[in-house]
Amino acid sequence: MATHETEAKTVREYRTEELAEAAGIPVRTLRFYRERKLLPPPRREGRIAWYDDHHLARLRTIAALLDRGHTLGGIAELTAAFENGRDVGQLGELLGIGGSEETPVRLTPEALADYFEGEVTPENLAASLDLGYLATDGDEIVHVSRRLLDVSSALVREGVPLSAVLETGRRVREHADAMALLFAELTAAHIAPDALQRLRPLAKSVVEAELTMAMDRLLASGSAAGPAPASAGETGTTPAEDTDAGPAPHGASGQTPSS
Repeated sequence: MATHETEAKTVREYRTEELAEAAGIPVRTLRFYRERKLLPPPRREGRIAWYDDHHLARLRTIAALLDRGHTLGGIAELTAAFENGRDVGQLGELLGIGGSEETPVRLTPEALADYFEGEVTPENLAASLDLGYLATDGDEIVHVSRRLLDVSSALVREGVPLSAVLETGRRVREHADAMALLFAELTAAHIAPDALQRLRPLAKSVVEAELTMAMDRLLASGSAAGPAPASAGETGTTPAEDTDAGPAPHGASGQTPSS
């Protein structure tokens, strides 16, 4: 084991055998992970490969994900998605949030897997990165909002697929952006362009009240439960009176044919 001086800090480094021992795996397993590109390349000094604590953290993450039932192929895809994802420093630029009121959450990959058991797929991860819900910071993942993380996790526990939660989040984002713009135009036209920051609590109250009343109307109308199944007399058909009439043409029952 050695230490390597950088401008920022002293980094602990490991030879191959030392890293394998620290991670609790055989050397051959470590080399196999390298071949599968589950580990970033080590620092080379002549013929000696030097690993650091980032490699050790990655090995522990791999072990934790394997314990949770992930395959090596799936872990490789997740690793690639994380490495191609946005760095945490890009979140503000991505979402336009300089001083956001939301509280970000730092997670390890295995902690994220626990939040969304069985739903942390490369596709869902890519969608989360694209929306800006997730960013990477070294070996950690950062979720932009504690509230959104908790709500998303609760919906998944209720049985909603994470892919559907993310798609709904994308649509909600579009409506929220439109509402924010409406309020900005209102304050700029009738108060002052710089009044938005001071009056944003009013906008939040309006949105919360309107959404509450919209939910009330939806529940009162019975539409929240979805369309009721059609009964025998509501399908647009009448009981057959002539057995020789033959089958009705496709779509003639009064129902829209499914495509």
